[in-house]
Amino acid sequence: MQQTPTTVLGQNQYGKAECRVVTVVRDGTTHHLKDLNVSVSLSGDMDEVHYSGSNANVLPTDTTKNTVYAFAKEHGIASAEQFATVLARHFVAGQEQIHRARIRVEEYAWERVAATGHSFVRSGRETRVAQVSFDGARTEVVTGLKDLTVLNSTNSEFWGYARDTYTTLPETHDRILATDVSARWRHGWDGAGGAPAPDWDASYARARDHIVQAFAETYSLSLQQTMYRMGSRVIEQDPGIEEIRFSLPNKHHFLVDMEPFGLKNETGAPGGTVYHAADRPYGLIEATVLRSGAEALIPADLTTL
Repeated sequence: MQQTPTTVLGQNQYGKAECRVVTVVRDGTTHHLKDLNVSVSLSGDMDEVHYSGSNANVLPTDTTKNTVYAFAKEHGIASAEQFATVLARHFVAGQEQIHRARIRVEEYAWERVAATGHSFVRSGRETRVAQVSFDGARTEVVTGLKDLTVLNSTNSEFWGYARDTYTTLPETHDRILATDVSARWRHGWDGAGGAPAPDWDASYARARDHIVQAFAETYSLSLQQTMYRMGSRVIEQDPGIEEIRFSLPNKHHFLVDMEPFGLKNETGAPGGTVYHAADRPYGLIEATVLRSGAEALIPADLTTL
């Protein structure tokens, strides 16, 4: 079916999603493990495959999957960002019809069991993520994390908010503040001019630490305020990061009404305080923090992927 007078093809891409690849590098009796979930997305001169079904410009998605595994062997996996950059540049340089490649990576952390060099336990930490896009000239690197669960058992208030007929939430001057952090940050490095890439692992570790420390050290009057402090600290402390976007669910903890049992359940009461941890519905707080003068380029929905 050819293009019709009433329709036209819009933005499109294709590729192989969720290629699970694990590498083991043996350094004597000490082994190093990398565990990735890699998704490849390609776009370019693809009109004909949609209009007429011609596959002349289509690099099979099976080929992209094979490339992931071959490159893991040939180039190794130093970091999620390094591996994604190598892949993105390969697809654009190797196929004339491909104009842009986007590689998304999730990295799953494993901790080495101390007694051996070859036994690992899956870490309960967050999942590290990365997205690298390459258009033939410039590289865009977005790093991030998801499922980083943090909680402050005090130093959080919520009061003075707008009210209407349906407002029933009582004000509080001492509450639990908890969230599952999903964040993405864009690096200023674009690979142009032969500038060396940052140390991706060190950069990630710094950003994660600043996010956690800012959460812990902020006396919070709202989750929005805490989120802005987290983003500001990352950008202020790392000149290589231009913007950071957060999606933070407010993991509500409500005081349990103990009056029917003749008990008091006030904050700081003897014997501890009992809360009900509600998983849904939840408030969802999202925002981008930018370096002054920077342009917001991270899509609003990227933190949900």
